Amino acid sequence: MGRTELSSKELSRAEVMARVKAGNLRLGEASELLELSYRQAKRIWARYRGGGAKALQHGNCGRRSNRAYAEKFRTTVLEQVRHRYEEFGPTLAAEHLASDDGLAVPVETLRRWMKQAGLWQRQRRRKPYRRRRERKAHFGELVQMDGSFHEWLEERGPRGCLMHMVDDATTTVLGRFSAEETTWAAAGLLRRWIEQYGVPQALYTDWKNVYVRPPNAQERLRGEAAVTQFGRMCGKLGIRIIAASSPQAKGRVERVHGTHQDRLVKKLRLVEIDNYVAANRYLEEHYIAEHNRRYARAAAAEADYHRRRPRARQLDEVFWLEEERVVSEDWVVRYKNRLLQLERQSQHWAPSRSRVLVRENEAGEIAIYYRGQHLASREVPLPSTAMSRGRGTVECTLGLRHGVKGVVAVRCKIIVRQHWLLRIVSSR
Repeated sequence: MGRTELSSKELSRAEVMARVKAGNLRLGEASELLELSYRQAKRIWARYRGGGAKALQHGNCGRRSNRAYAEKFRTTVLEQVRHRYEEFGPTLAAEHLASDDGLAVPVETLRRWMKQAGLWQRQRRRKPYRRRRERKAHFGELVQMDGSFHEWLEERGPRGCLMHMVDDATTTVLGRFSAEETTWAAAGLLRRWIEQYGVPQALYTDWKNVYVRPPNAQERLRGEAAVTQFGRMCGKLGIRIIAASSPQAKGRVERVHGTHQDRLVKKLRLVEIDNYVAANRYLEEHYIAEHNRRYARAAAAEADYHRRRPRARQLDEVFWLEEERVVSEDWVVRYKNRLLQLERQSQHWAPSRSRVLVRENEAGEIAIYYRGQHLASREVPLPSTAMSRGRGTVECTLGLRHGVKGVVAVRCKIIVRQHWLLRIVSSR
């Protein structure tokens, strides 16, 4: 059913005709006021005199459209949407109604029907509300860390990642190029920051697995917090990691990325640097100091919130990858496809099937610990697979009877792969 009330245009005409009836306007003046011809105004006046304002309403008001779909068809469509396409939008529902059910309905018609039946409502996609965050007041209170992938060397070299730290209070920056945004790239930059300024209170990062990660199924069952290798290193230093939920939240470092992608690229071009070793040297000797002189600002408060920088040996003990492994029956620990044979210990030896801690530093050195005690070990070669090549090959002939067609001889070759377990027994 269409509308039943008067439209704004019809109400305007009724108001003018009422003034004509009251003698306040002549019919010629009414036609000018309504922007109609005099003859058309006379027709409207005649209808108004015969039936009042209601007579000025269009004759099709309240009637069903001649092109309207049958009520049975409308009910069928809505029932199908309700049972099969309840969470679908009008566009997708119309596509499946036409292709799967043979019910062709225009999208806008279906949208109107679904809104009237309460099956769909327009959801405005509002941008999330964001409140501007003020800078921290102290140097070292919060440092933002991120990696920026870019064609830093343009056509002179490959694409690289600028690992970047920006102090939130002063915009003091420190950066270093690496191939990827990895744990060691982040740890190396953090160590340089600590050696230069001290240990910051907190790091502001994004939700990459290098910095933070969601807990796995076992950690959720045990109620444990998920910690990355970089997060464990920061925990030993007393640095809190805060994960930003959006790029806008760490806008300080994102905006400085844009500055570097403009200025640094051009400066590297001027000095004709074509590799990242030379680019890192240029950062340390020239660019970072110049950038900080130009863009760094004084903190709102004078106190420096960096903690005292640890000694080099203490930092060496922090920056290790750590993983748990199980000692086999022959006192061998497998780590990253390497076999590490534990040496005979007079004391503090780890029993077989016990769990030990395997640590690896950036140089690739490996150390094994059991209950805080270092265990001596040596690497042994992996078992060779050359001995098993060609073994386990069996040739046979199978007789298969297919009805009355007789016996068909089928020659097949069965290759059995045998896996040999090499046990390494330490000399006693």
